[in-house]
Amino acid sequence: MPLIPEEPQIHEKAQGPRATPASGRTASTPRPVPGPRPAAPPRPGRPGPVRPAPPAQRAPRDTAAAKPGPSGPAAPAAAPAAPQIQLIPATPDGALDAAEEAVDLLLDSGRTPGDVLVITTGEPHPWAAHELSFGDAAYWAQHDAGDDVFYADAGVAHRATSRAVVVVVVNGGPEAAAVTALSAARSRADALLIVCGDPQRINSVLGAGV
Repeated sequence: MPLIPEEPQIHEKAQGPRATPASGRTASTPRPVPGPRPAAPPRPGRPGPVRPAPPAQRAPRDTAAAKPGPSGPAAPAAAPAAPQIQLIPATPDGALDAAEEAVDLLLDSGRTPGDVLVITTGEPHPWAAHELSFGDAAYWAQHDAGDDVFYADAGVAHRATSRAVVVVVVNGGPEAAAVTALSAARSRADALLIVCGDPQRINSVLGAGV
């Protein structure tokens, strides 16, 4: 019986790149596919920046209120506050001594001498009489310097400028002098108005609208 020769076996070759590298060459390591990097965890003890919250939406009524309207007349400036009034009862003969004590208390409490103006309605204060003996110009130069208590008669009080405290000494004189002194004092006292004299007389003058 004749032998049938065996068919040669055909080995299939793998498709694609050769698995075995050539001699002397090292196979390259496959690189990872690039993708999104994970966020780095925050460092302990140092929190990351906090995102500010988005601004709140205005309500329709707020938006309408924010729209500028037609410009109107400017509001008038606020009137200066009225000074505090302190009454020290005293007779006409004792009003000057009461005023001196009030000035001493003011200076002891921290007021500077230039903060105080004293106005008399009757006899002038001895300091004013002494300074006027050197002339009117020298007298008012001390007022303009503003570094000491200034004493003025009611008749010239309108020439004095404003000070923090004004002391009115009702030590006699006509009723018109008291009215003039209190009127000048109220317009020149920035913080405190002290009146030394007869309370009934003072209240009647103040009640008259001074």
